[in-house]
Amino acid sequence: MRKGVIFVLAILFLAGCSTASSHRQQVMDDKGDRLTVGKVQREIRIGMPSAQVIEALGSPNIVSTDENRLEVWVYDKFATDVSYSNNEGGVWLILGSVGGNSGATSSTQRTLTIVVKFDADKKVRDFAYHSSSF
Repeated sequence: MRKGVIFVLAILFLAGCSTASSHRQQVMDDKGDRLTVGKVQREIRIGMPSAQVIEALGSPNIVSTDENRLEVWVYDKFATDVSYSNNEGGVWLILGSVGGNSGATSSTQRTLTIVVKFDADKKVRDFAYHSSSF
């Protein structure tokens, strides 16, 4: 009988040990797609019509003209990746429990700037991009 009580108490004690969970959240661009350097390299080409650029990258943030009065589109995107984890623990006794809760949060910021220059026929004549993460 005494061994049975010790066994039950051991089970109750172990049942209250810690549990950990982890979550990650990402901020996407307007269309829900992640705009990346790879997507720019894969889909944007010299001579591409402006309509196809919009299909590939969406609407630009800034539309302006250069010194020759030719159109220039700028895509300026940023995102925040947030990761957090919770650690909950406690000890269950016959009459109640003693517990605690702790966690950690980490965030990373990413930026991507894309500049697309068009010729007089509204076709891509040049493009450049810059990406950073901190």
